[in-house]
Amino acid sequence: MNGEAPKRASSPFAALREKLGPLPAGPQPPSGAAQPDATHKRYTGRVTVRRERAGRGGKAVTLAEGPGLSGHPLEKLAKELAKALGTGARVEGTSIVVQGDQPERLAAALEERGFANVTRGN
Repeated sequence: MNGEAPKRASSPFAALREKLGPLPAGPQPPSGAAQPDATHKRYTGRVTVRRERAGRGGKAVTLAEGPGLSGHPLEKLAKELAKALGTGARVEGTSIVVQGDQPERLAAALEERGFANVTRGN
């Protein structure tokens, strides 16, 4: 070889593109004020995410607690978080307990679900 890159053949879809012509425009968003993420509301109350090992037989868990969780269906949220994180989650009192040492992943999952003020503890 003389150091030149081999020439590429023209795109196999070029002839098809010429036959079809311009494509129609895709679906238009509804007019009016659209919310950026309509599936989840924005919650402004503080939620603290922290690790805990004491009283759990040496096993680490991650807790989400705080006033930002009050008034929410915690069982449903725990089930969503367990599915999203691929681990077990349950409700203990007013806290959500997730199995394993994963505060970063839990905080990110809560932020995706609309919790704006998520702080990380220890």
